[in-house]
Amino acid sequence: MSRSLKKGPYVDPRLFAKVEKVGNREPIKTWSRDCTIVPEFIGATFLVHNGKAFNKVYVTEEMVGHKLG
Repeated sequence: MSRSLKKGPYVDPRLFAKVEKVGNREPIKTWSRDCTIVPEFIGATFLVHNGKAFNKVYVTEEMVGHKLG
């Protein structure tokens, strides 16, 4: 089931703040797989935890609107 249009996409506020602070220089480690990719994330590299290890994810334009997980 998807999220209500009235609420908008879910973006983790702490992760969004890290992207603004760090920028595109170094990978950002996160456990927030349910976070929606927004245009501000383009060009950033994330290390997303899958339950066992961290997978490197480089965000491109085609990924906007999808989830990190």
